Amino acid sequence: MGRVDGKIALITGAARGQGRSHAVRLAQEGADVVITDVCHDISDALPYPLATKAELEETAELVRATGRRCVAVEADVRHFAEMRSAVDAATAEFGRLDVVVANAGVMSSGHAWELSEEAWDVVVDVNLKGAWNTVRAAAPGMIDAQAGGSIVITSSAAGIRGHVPYAHYVASKHGVVGLMKALSNELAPHRIRVNTVHPTGVSDTGITVGEPVEELAAREPLFALAAMNPLAPYVEPRDVSNAVLFLASDEARYVTGLQFTVDAGSTNKP
Repeated sequence: MGRVDGKIALITGAARGQGRSHAVRLAQEGADVVITDVCHDISDALPYPLATKAELEETAELVRATGRRCVAVEADVRHFAEMRSAVDAATAEFGRLDVVVANAGVMSSGHAWELSEEAWDVVVDVNLKGAWNTVRAAAPGMIDAQAGGSIVITSSAAGIRGHVPYAHYVASKHGVVGLMKALSNELAPHRIRVNTVHPTGVSDTGITVGEPVEELAAREPLFALAAMNPLAPYVEPRDVSNAVLFLASDEARYVTGLQFTVDAGSTNKP
């Protein structure tokens, strides 16, 4: 019997990287999964291409290969109506949601006083507003079901520390911590737990777009910082997925309001 056997999970930003890993890992442990991604580029202020529809469908096939069911929905987390449609697709297919993983995120770099308004807005809108839209689309149905549940929001080591030059990214990732803390109190009477996960630099993510992390570290300060982690230079998507799995499972039935670091010691450095 799997650790999330019979649960229904919604995962955003699931076309590749951590989101794909979360979808497959939860499916391996018995969950049926609804996955979303925007599937097109949204801003010239982002220095890398976003995931494609083909990548989203590839994730769906990887989930189905585990023997679990999967529904794939193109949706932009910045727009509540699109997240509401994704939740509707989940309930139409599976009847309910037990787990929500608000994973979609983007990043760019630049000194705070040099960032364009577009660069600020797209990072904060996807990372923070997107998490809020995901939760506010999913929470009413979870409350009505009266069966409890788990919400996991992806933050970052940058949601604990003040990495430079990433003021907009740091602000968004600190912001989701505040959102999590408020939601954990608001939703506790409904037995819905809310937590954040905080990875350090992660290999094989959408942000790296297949570029070796060693090469990325040579030009991106955040990844160069990660290379100095006490325990290991980087973590892999599956390491974060294992944390998500624990928080989604009944093993964590009394865990809420937690900032769960998967950071190879980076936020505990002297």
